[in-house]
Amino acid sequence: MDVFKEYWPILLPLIIAEVALMLAALRHVLKHRNYRFGTRAFWIPVVVFIQIIGPIAYFIFGRGED
Repeated sequence: MDVFKEYWPILLPLIIAEVALMLAALRHVLKHRNYRFGTRAFWIPVVVFIQIIGPIAYFIFGRGED
């Protein structure tokens, strides 16, 4: 448990950034209907379950032109 306390100052900002990125990507997926690649049913699990890579992949490959 001491190891966790030692790395907590590093982990907390990473956790907050990951959750914020996931929520932003999920909000965009649910709000828009046009995707460059895939469908809404494809992007929701990718954004939610593939930690930090999923939301980044959505913003790079999935987000359509508005």
